[in-house]
Amino acid sequence: MAVENGRNGDKSMDEASTSKSLEVEEKSSGGRGDQQEPVKSKGDEETKTVPFLKLFSFADSTDILLMILGTIGAVGNGASFPIMSILFGDLVNSFGQNQNNKDVVDSVTKVALNFVYLGIGSAVAAFLQVACWMVTGERQAARIRGTYLKTILKQDVAFFDKETNTGEVVGRMSGDTVLIQDAMGEKVGKFIQLVSTFIGGFIIAFVKGWLLTLVMLSSIPLLVIAGAGLAIIIARMASRGQTAYAKAATVVEQAIGSIRTVASFTGEKQAISNYKKFLATAYSSGVQEGFTAGLGLGIVMLLIFCSYALAIWFGGKMILEKGYNGGDVINVIVAVLTGSMSLGQASPCMSAFAAGQAAAYKMFETINRKPEIDSSDTSGKILDDISGDVELRDVYFTYPARPDEQIFAGFSLFIPSGTTTALVGQSGSGKSTVISLIERFYDPQAGEVLIDGTNLKEFQLKWIREKIGLVSQEPVLFASSIKDNIAYGKDGATTEEIRAATELANAAKFIDKLPQGIDTMVGEHGTQLSGGQKQRIAIARAILKDPRILLLDEATSALDAESERIVQEALDRIMVNRTTVIVAHRLSTVINADMIAVIYRGKMVEKGSHSELLKDPEGAYSQLIRLQEVNKESKQETEDPKKSALSAESLRQSSQRISLKRSISRGSSGVGHSSRNSLSVSFGLPTGFNVPDNPTSELEVSPQKQQTPDVPISRLAYLNKPEVPVLIAGSIAAILNGVIFPIYGLLLSSVIKTFFEPPDELRKDSKFWALMFMTLGLASFVVYPTQTYLFSVAGCKLIQRIRSMCFEKVVHMEVGWFDEPEHSSGAIGARLSADAATVRALVGDSLSQLVQNIASAVAGLVIAFTASWQLALVILVLLPLIGLNGFVQIKFMKGFSADAKKMYEEASQVANDAVGSIRTVASFCAEEKVMQLYRRKCEGPMRTGIRQGMISGTGFGVSFFLLFSVYATTFYVGAQLVRHGKTNFADVFRVFFALTMAAIGISQSSSFAPDSSKAKGAAASIFAIIDRKSKIDPSDESGTTLDNVKGEIELRHISFKYPSRPDIEIFRDLSLAIHSGKTVAVVGESGSGKSTVISLLQRFYDPDSGHITLDGIDIQSLQLKWLRQQMGLVSQEPVLFNETIRANIAYGKEGNATEAEILAASELANAHKFISGLQQGYDTVVGERGTQLSGGQKQRVAIARAMVKSPKILLLDEATSALDAESERVVQDALDRVMVSRTTVVVAHRLSTIKNADVIAVVKNGVIVEKGKHETLIHIKDGFYASLVALHMSASTS
Repeated sequence: MAVENGRNGDKSMDEASTSKSLEVEEKSSGGRGDQQEPVKSKGDEETKTVPFLKLFSFADSTDILLMILGTIGAVGNGASFPIMSILFGDLVNSFGQNQNNKDVVDSVTKVALNFVYLGIGSAVAAFLQVACWMVTGERQAARIRGTYLKTILKQDVAFFDKETNTGEVVGRMSGDTVLIQDAMGEKVGKFIQLVSTFIGGFIIAFVKGWLLTLVMLSSIPLLVIAGAGLAIIIARMASRGQTAYAKAATVVEQAIGSIRTVASFTGEKQAISNYKKFLATAYSSGVQEGFTAGLGLGIVMLLIFCSYALAIWFGGKMILEKGYNGGDVINVIVAVLTGSMSLGQASPCMSAFAAGQAAAYKMFETINRKPEIDSSDTSGKILDDISGDVELRDVYFTYPARPDEQIFAGFSLFIPSGTTTALVGQSGSGKSTVISLIERFYDPQAGEVLIDGTNLKEFQLKWIREKIGLVSQEPVLFASSIKDNIAYGKDGATTEEIRAATELANAAKFIDKLPQGIDTMVGEHGTQLSGGQKQRIAIARAILKDPRILLLDEATSALDAESERIVQEALDRIMVNRTTVIVAHRLSTVINADMIAVIYRGKMVEKGSHSELLKDPEGAYSQLIRLQEVNKESKQETEDPKKSALSAESLRQSSQRISLKRSISRGSSGVGHSSRNSLSVSFGLPTGFNVPDNPTSELEVSPQKQQTPDVPISRLAYLNKPEVPVLIAGSIAAILNGVIFPIYGLLLSSVIKTFFEPPDELRKDSKFWALMFMTLGLASFVVYPTQTYLFSVAGCKLIQRIRSMCFEKVVHMEVGWFDEPEHSSGAIGARLSADAATVRALVGDSLSQLVQNIASAVAGLVIAFTASWQLALVILVLLPLIGLNGFVQIKFMKGFSADAKKMYEEASQVANDAVGSIRTVASFCAEEKVMQLYRRKCEGPMRTGIRQGMISGTGFGVSFFLLFSVYATTFYVGAQLVRHGKTNFADVFRVFFALTMAAIGISQSSSFAPDSSKAKGAAASIFAIIDRKSKIDPSDESGTTLDNVKGEIELRHISFKYPSRPDIEIFRDLSLAIHSGKTVAVVGESGSGKSTVISLLQRFYDPDSGHITLDGIDIQSLQLKWLRQQMGLVSQEPVLFNETIRANIAYGKEGNATEAEILAASELANAHKFISGLQQGYDTVVGERGTQLSGGQKQRVAIARAMVKSPKILLLDEATSALDAESERVVQDALDRVMVSRTTVVVAHRLSTIKNADVIAVVKNGVIVEKGKHETLIHIKDGFYASLVALHMSASTS
């Protein structure tokens, strides 16, 4: 575990959650289901890995050649350091033994030349190592990605129900293959290099001086134990901190995701205090983490310095007693050091291997999975043609994802060729299942599905699917052009054929009107088109296929009356002489069917034509129709356009809801409507999504993102002002820390000098220097933890402060602000978590880094220049070369990974589309097509990857060459200086070590250094939030309050546009009076702005001109919080928080309602009975977004929540539209009870509510065109209300 968490805490979190999220019921988790327990899922993740060599099972011969070359390079490169230690020993001897004669230059020059040769050799080896491994890693990973997608696409649909979801597939393709590539690419080369350094180092050390080597080895186990212990503790701390923060993030997500509810119930304070509570725990674990890390580093440094002390003392002993010379001792020390250091650096590689093996397990498991129904399987019968008799014989079936719910037990149905059969029945009765079985998405557990008397299983799957055309309720389009989408129907279709298909599908007209015509891009999931347009393209796609059997699964339910008529015409045209199966939801289709089969709980209870079935008044069909007539009286319903223009993700939910409303509205042809409430809750789609109450701006992303100005660092520092003393103390510790490395260089050079002294001095001095090393070790043991502790206190305090300031600001923003796509709950959550952390890095971490580096540099320079200024200058000129080279390399690496990522995103978009609509892909046998598209998108990133490998290899090689050349030059110049008596040999090494150690210290600490440019951006984005003044601020205490509210509301001359869509005028000069205690219903067609009235009353938005008054006082002059407490809002999709029912109801009174008030409110809302019936009663947790309750139950809890604050004004926004007949009745009763003696504003969608309203106001074109009672309005000839009612009546019979 430590392994995973150290290097990539975040990656391992994702991995853990991917594998877990399957068990979290994906249907209900609004997206964060798996974040709750990030800790426990790791344990069971690691266990399953693939053997390391198996990772390479996708290599071809080129890859194998590359890997062999890379391995040779890595071994060579790894050996260069141990060889260098030999040369270094020779160097020390050349200097030490020739201190007083003239040969010093010659002997040093020889060694220096060897350094250059070594540099050339290692440069070549390094290039081979890096380039070969990177290229082969890239190639194999691409191959794995392709194979994985291919296998995923040929799996049976059951696999997607049970074991995976789109997010996971795309996550695996992008995330896991990166981990696998990491494990089989360049890291392998690096690992071989390090191992060969390790082995080489110890071989050389043992050859040169085995006794000293053994003594030095004794300290290694201690180091290993310390390092391992440290890693484990840090990992544990990190996951603690992450858990704490994940909880805080959930608070953010909930509050912002349902900001209208929070605002309406003035719940801002509660959200803020909740958030702060979690932040405090995150703070303390952050500080602990910092301190522990420092302590661990301190211990490691102490051990290292102590082992030096031991080596020096013992080395001196060896020179005296065993006849070693100084060079040998240094050689052994350097060799052992490089050897053991390399082993330490291997741990990230090991962790990458482990992560890769774990990631590969799941992927390879999928790649090897054999689907039960394999579309790529070519065996099976192929006939010349089929006539199209379809029969289900004695079928037993359960969905694989829900094996305990029997759908069919012995179901039989025969559909003769060329006829139209309609299936009707209640939701969940299994109508749509029939279609899935005919398409062979699933096989029945027993019984058989026959086409032309042959079992479906005997046909070749691809061929039989080509004979069946499917048009489903939510047509799935791919993110490409209209033409490509239609072409999915038939391989190699000509433009003429496509054209003809669009004509037939009634789509040609609207396609020609589009700017690019048939080449228009449809956007992800087809979001650029309206429902009716998408549906017609889907029909064109099915027509192009020219199927014998046509399956229509609620093909028009998600459309409004107009589109529905057009689509229906298109369907009627293509149904001619094909076998057609319709899942019914719209009477006119059903009436004309040759046979209607009524299905109830998986049994066919009756069948016959429409007129035959109506003859039996007690029959199921007649009852279905009557069930809807209870609420018949032609329920007037007006559609809200904002719902049809919903954003992609809410599309499928809204379609459900809309179909519900539409079909209700359709019904008053004397037959009633065999439709929604009873017939077809669209199957299997989760309903627990929160569709924002008016999703105005999901579609247009505002193009002009204003540039955030740069933030002066001083302002950030100012936020950290309370911690100044802490920061100063920390800086002192950092200075001490920076000086340690140069001092260490100083000590080393003194030691080298000691080794060439006369014996008695040597004995005395080696003891002295050994003690000095121990002192240095103790110093770093104290200083490290102090520094990290102080800085993490300052940093964590800053994070906490920034997060709570931001959140407080965000919660008080006006609602319009959240309409911008860049202020969605996800985006803001990310800002709060990531940006705050980045800013901390800027203030805390980079400050400590800076102080430490400056101290290192200054100390190094001082020591070097006092020893020998000439040599120090020479080295100073050369050092930038090494630095520059390192810098260039880092720049190259950065640029590439970003590009490649962007390019792969396009490719994973293809995969995402295909997997998300696997049924469509399967139904149109489009697997090959998707694969071609995917491969095409992958070519670019692949080339980039290969080029990157070449460039990194070159850079890597050059850097080794430069490094060794700099060494050679330094010592050559030093030799010249010694010879001319300008300096002595101890000083040469003093300069060399002081500067190189300072450089090492700086580069080591800088590798931790944060990216300051990123932090600047983050700071800017945070201050942008903190500085923004909310236009409508609920925390603003100013404004008057009234002692008692009568509830007289008046809207005077209101003009309004949504800020996110400034070009669409919603109201212009609208006036409406709502009298105290009366009920006013607002109706109008979709897009007329009915719901906007409610948003304006609650002051989610302020009108552009005009006034809204409450009891004669302009609501803008009232205190906002108080105003909202006077109103109770019940909206169409109630948002509940993931807490207990009690907490949810109490939320209406800011969380401090008494038990009695809660009970009274739930009694009023008709909810007490069902709540008491739950196992935990009021302590039942409702689940994220309330998913544990049914729609009607949620709605009643929401009503109770509104009642707890005993509001004077009740606002009902389509409060029962999303419910089925039964729940609707119960909820309606509850509403009728609570509406008594309150001013009520109803946004209308259901005639029975509207009829009884005191006033009905009809909105059209932004003004009120008619108002009055139902009776009067319905009789105005050509009146707008009358025609609205008529429109819906005709729609239901058309």
